[in-house]
Amino acid sequence: MKILGIETSCDETSAAVVVDGRDILSDVVQSQIDIHRIYGGVVPEIACRAHIESIYPVVEKALADAGCTLAAVDAVAVTCAPGLVGALLVGVSMAKALALAAGKPILGVDHIHGHMYANKLAFPDLAYPCVSLVVSGGHTSLYLSRSEIDHDLLGTTTDDAAGEAFDKVAKILDLGFPGGPAIDRVARGRDPGRVVFKRTVPENLDFSFSGIKTAVLYRVRGQDAKKPMALSSPERADVAAGFQAAVVDMLVAQALKACARTGARRIAVGGGVACNSWLREVLAVRAAKEGVETFFPPPRFCTDNAAMIAGIAYPLFKAGRVGDLTLDAVPTKVHRG
Repeated sequence: MKILGIETSCDETSAAVVVDGRDILSDVVQSQIDIHRIYGGVVPEIACRAHIESIYPVVEKALADAGCTLAAVDAVAVTCAPGLVGALLVGVSMAKALALAAGKPILGVDHIHGHMYANKLAFPDLAYPCVSLVVSGGHTSLYLSRSEIDHDLLGTTTDDAAGEAFDKVAKILDLGFPGGPAIDRVARGRDPGRVVFKRTVPENLDFSFSGIKTAVLYRVRGQDAKKPMALSSPERADVAAGFQAAVVDMLVAQALKACARTGARRIAVGGGVACNSWLREVLAVRAAKEGVETFFPPPRFCTDNAAMIAGIAYPLFKAGRVGDLTLDAVPTKVHRG
């Protein structure tokens, strides 16, 4: 079964064709990083306009790379939640138009569930149940995944997402955008114990990152946050390393706590922050000590992509979870199972 997937939830325009939820025939991603870099973060209106300009050629290229036509695909899948509402609407509108014109079924996909499914693209034998940790610029959540398409929310961030905190701290340190890769790069090889920040680990399975973001700001620019940033490159690298270590410790602590509370012996990590080298190293080591297996997709499946959307649409289709032309964009979708 060939499924055309479309992803436009934030600042990547992507389309892919995937067969039976596993075989990726194409995966085209048009990034907007260069567009937003000057602003130090994603500007929603600019992102939406860029999606409008890119969506048709991206879909056209995905079909061409897959060696098929729209008539040859069996269904169209699209991210419908959560994300920037304008960005989502571009993808949903395109998907509905294609489905209507070609007479194909349409499936709405939860973006976060797509990030979880990225592990199945990389590890087809991943067994359930497992704890899924989704860490990105817009989301930081823990789930108990009972199958590829059934997930119970265990905890989420009460304020900033981890990726958002990385971006804001990188901006404070003048390291550029996107912040995650920049901090990972300058922190590599530095002693994370040289600059230590307090870890905030709630008793439940939620997360909080606003406190550490503020702590970095005060450390760099004083208690009134008005002092000019005057740190040397090594000093900035030490602050970045200390910040990164603290965030990773919080993520790892909650993920392992989730395993202890649910009895799951596997952790599958998804989202852009899953590319972080320190998170991969620390979680793998600490989880192994507790007899828990860890799974990280390759970086190309961690960032936003349509392959994960087309992939998860296959089990959704088999389960009868098919949408119709009333499908709409839902910018915020948080629920506890």
